[in-house]
Amino acid sequence: MHPPIPQCNPLAAYQAQADAIDAAIRDALASGRYILGPRVAAFEQAFARWTGLRHVLGVANGTDALEMALRAVGVGEGDRVVTTSMTAVATVVAIRAAGAIPLFADVDADHGLLDVAQVARVFEASTAPIKAIVAVHLYGRCVDMDALCALAGRHGAVVVEDCAQAHGARWNGRAAGTFGAIASFSFYPTKNLGAIGDGGALATDDADALERARLLREYGWKQRYVSAVEGGNSRLDELQAAILSVKLEALDADNARRRAIASTYREGIDNPHVALWRGGDAGHVYHQFVVRTPRRDDLHAFLGERGIGTLVHYPLAVHDQPAYADPAYRPLPLPHTEAWAASVLSLPMFPQLADDDVARVIEAVNAWHGPA
Repeated sequence: MHPPIPQCNPLAAYQAQADAIDAAIRDALASGRYILGPRVAAFEQAFARWTGLRHVLGVANGTDALEMALRAVGVGEGDRVVTTSMTAVATVVAIRAAGAIPLFADVDADHGLLDVAQVARVFEASTAPIKAIVAVHLYGRCVDMDALCALAGRHGAVVVEDCAQAHGARWNGRAAGTFGAIASFSFYPTKNLGAIGDGGALATDDADALERARLLREYGWKQRYVSAVEGGNSRLDELQAAILSVKLEALDADNARRRAIASTYREGIDNPHVALWRGGDAGHVYHQFVVRTPRRDDLHAFLGERGIGTLVHYPLAVHDQPAYADPAYRPLPLPHTEAWAASVLSLPMFPQLADDDVARVIEAVNAWHGPA
């Protein structure tokens, strides 16, 4: 009997670097400094070098990072923001927390990411000015950022990148997060760069936006205990920063392993009832490896019976969730978004996944007979 294969495995990520992570934790604990200290500053500098951006600001989580990124570039109450409904709900939580109104554009039928042509249609249909576009780099693959930024420029809209699933992803050789005015990252434990707890960051080349975000991070303080503006409380702690600094050293190798696993999946899966992305993977870092089938729940159950974990990212598009079903958020139909939400399934994907387990997944997917 084979042991079960999880869909993701943060424990394996810890175990792969346990000695270095444990040492970093001990060092942070012994320092007596636990909030916004030298380890946070060191991680911010290291992550800035790694992304190729000048400035990084560590915060409590990825949702806060996106909200603060939006606010730092001037998005506020009543502003319209175009984004995708095929995303983690956190994207829209952040837009609403900034006071803005989301406008959902449809996704590309082939890969499930924001379709720039559909974004253009939303601009044409909107009766009010649109302030910003949030480009969600879903599953580890970038939106077409050249086309999106050109469209934004024509309409005077600011581009904000949601890179929660795209640490190290690239578009035409350029890193995710470096196209727009500002970018947000999540360090949730299952991310390509994951903390052992929560964490996030925003990244930008704009020093003014950085300083606005810095005020928002900690009560609006320019000097301690004196609020210059209304801010909040969203601070990356020293323990998580120390852990992230260790894990950052392995991120390039981990992403390479994800690409290798994805290549093996693409070469090995041969089931007429299962569709998968067979386009080029240049720049893709495979936060998830997704397949599609109209009988998604049947495939999920079939694999589960064989000890293979899968997850659905995501079972309901945001506009179909009760909290965000406002018709004003949906200026145009979203047929491709709804088709993706009804058919998508994420196979096991994490850098420590063994070759034998990858083979087991492929064998099981190919053994599924599909629709009865």
